[in-house]
Amino acid sequence: MKTILFIEDESALQKTFGRILEEEGFEVISALDGDVGLKLANPPAGGKKPDLILLDLILPRRNGFEVLKEIKEDEETKDIPIIVLTNLETMDNVNKALELGATTYLVKANYSLKEVITKVKQTLGE
Repeated sequence: MKTILFIEDESALQKTFGRILEEEGFEVISALDGDVGLKLANPPAGGKKPDLILLDLILPRRNGFEVLKEIKEDEETKDIPIIVLTNLETMDNVNKALELGATTYLVKANYSLKEVITKVKQTLGE
């Protein structure tokens, strides 16, 4: 079973997405802020590293750009694909996220839950 780390501060969205991802056969780990998300991306020895990260950019404590940068700079986590899922839709934000190593950039308002699940599966090669 593939594990998805969902770093998103909107708990209602996190619950809805989490439930749908679980129905699709994924294990979901959730973080409501950037600091917790970073810790879960690189768990201590024996912990399970996520196969994919869904990352919002507007987060408490540490924003998504900082989280993305740190994950991609860490030897242990740099190969984890990251799908940015956010409401920020300027080209500057898109370019910055992709330059920092995001695999895909999705604007929440432009994609249905089903389309996001399809992108997750494509990214994981399913």
